Amino acid sequence: MCHFQPKSKISASRKLSLKILLLARATEELEAEKATREEEKVCYLAEKLPALQLSGLTTEELQKLCKQIHEKIDVVDEERYDYEAKVIKNNKEIHDLKIKVLDLGGKFKKPALRKVRVSADEMLKALFGSKNKGSMDLRANLKSVKKEDIKQEKELTMEVGDWRKNVEAMSGMEGRKKMFDAAGGAQ
Repeated sequence: MCHFQPKSKISASRKLSLKILLLARATEELEAEKATREEEKVCYLAEKLPALQLSGLTTEELQKLCKQIHEKIDVVDEERYDYEAKVIKNNKEIHDLKIKVLDLGGKFKKPALRKVRVSADEMLKALFGSKNKGSMDLRANLKSVKKEDIKQEKELTMEVGDWRKNVEAMSGMEGRKKMFDAAGGAQ
C-alpha cells in the first residue's frame, strides 16, 4: 500500500506572501542581533577601557598613564596571540577529524576514466604550452632498414640451407674426408 501525500492546498500567492513575511521577520531579527552586538561591544570597551581624563595632569602623570596603556596593550596582544594559536590548533584538529571520518566511511568514489586519443604534438603542447618549438615526430626516431641489409640476410639463410641435409652429408667417414679436404684445400 502506497500512501501518497496530497498536494498542498496553499495557493501560489499565499506561499509568496508567507515567504515575504518570513524574509521580513528574518531581517528584523538580524538587525536586532546587530544592535545587541554593538551594545555588548560598547559595554566591553567601557569595562576594559575607561574614559581618559587628561586635563590637569602633569607630564610625569601622563608618562605613567602612557606606560600603563602600553602594558595593557602588551597583555591584550598576548591574549590575542594565544587565542589565534588556539583557533589554528582547533581548525587543524577539525580538519584531521574530517579526514578520519572520510577514511572510516570509505566512500571514495573513483571517477570513471575515459579513453582519450591524443597525438604526441598535442600532448607536448598541453604539457609545455607554447614553449615547445618543434613537433615531435616519433617515426623519425625509428631505425631505418636498408634494402641491402635485407638482401644480406636472405643470402645468409640461403647458404645455411636445410640443416638436416648438412648433417646427413657430413656424417660418417665421407663427411669427415670432405671437411678435411675443404680445410686443407683452403690453405
